Amino acid sequence: GPAAPPPAGEAPAGEAPAGEAPAYILFTSGSTGVPKGLPIAHGNVLPYIAHQVERYEVAPGDRLSQTFDLTFDPSVFDMFVTWAAGATLVVPQREDLADPAAFARTHRLTHWFSVPSVVSLAARMRRLPADCLPDLRWGLFAGEQLTLKQAAAWHRAAPQAVIENLYGPTELTVTCTAYRLPADPADWPSTRNASVPIGHRLPHLEHVVLDGTGRPAAEGELCVRGVQRFAGYLDPENNAGRFLDWEPGDAVARVHDTHDAPAPRLWYRTGDRVVAEDGVLTHLGRLDAQVQVHGYRVELGEVEAALAAHPGVEDAAVLFDGADLRALYVGASVPVAELAGWVAGRLPAYMVPGRFQRVDRFPLNDNGKLDRKKLETLAC
Repeated sequence: GPAAPPPAGEAPAGEAPAGEAPAYILFTSGSTGVPKGLPIAHGNVLPYIAHQVERYEVAPGDRLSQTFDLTFDPSVFDMFVTWAAGATLVVPQREDLADPAAFARTHRLTHWFSVPSVVSLAARMRRLPADCLPDLRWGLFAGEQLTLKQAAAWHRAAPQAVIENLYGPTELTVTCTAYRLPADPADWPSTRNASVPIGHRLPHLEHVVLDGTGRPAAEGELCVRGVQRFAGYLDPENNAGRFLDWEPGDAVARVHDTHDAPAPRLWYRTGDRVVAEDGVLTHLGRLDAQVQVHGYRVELGEVEAALAAHPGVEDAAVLFDGADLRALYVGASVPVAELAGWVAGRLPAYMVPGRFQRVDRFPLNDNGKLDRKKLETLAC
């Protein structure tokens, strides 16, 4: 006769349990140039969606933007948070992203979610005037650092909207931390790189900050574990070195240096440097974005923040050519000596770029993020 069905709650033979079955697979860029396949399971993404629906009060009648390309995992938020709540997903054309205020007004959006670069582009094109989005309830940003300058521009345009900065690598299922800016800009935090903090981890996750020796510290690499942590790469060879074994009370974290699937207790190493101040995390940059300049260790993001604080500079990026720092900026034409003096007044002399170059705009990739490879071509 026919085989008996599996007991309730169990998967058929040869199939993964429902929570472990892949919901989707994304490919992220690898340091070797070969993309890494990254399966995210239903058990990773369902708790995330449920939490975000509640956190952002998404309900039938709400209208959310879809600004992220389908190959970029914040699109999972766009689509499934919207649909899980019975809300409406509004999809812009590429040209609409240059004028987010007009798009949001025309389509009566309640929630906006994009990379921060969209704010900079709209502000440069004078398409983000004050009070142009009086009815928007939420302004959410992820995918790259949100600067305080960008947040201020959005707040002027949407003074009633709650602004949140979301952070997370693909391996931790879209985003794993969030920081909500106070309603009054006078209460906004001051950070050493002029970015909005990434805030607190989501409540169903755990995090630890470890220094270069693998010991807990206020500043170091952010490591995360919990229900949103993926179960390992599609190619097991990519697992080596990406996870740590550490428990409270351990003196030093141990690197999971095998190709085996990482146990749930292991921490994922984000590769991002953060500092914890009063329980709030601030993203300082990628660990691999630190360079050695004349023997000194330099975080490129700190130089970019100092330059971007100049009143004539709208956006800044700093590259290292192996010998010296090279700065590119968008904004008014400012004498090089003035820019160098401005940075020198805020940072040590070895962090002052040897060259400053004005460009009309920064190149962006398909996800709307700064394309550093194309930027290097501009700097040549």
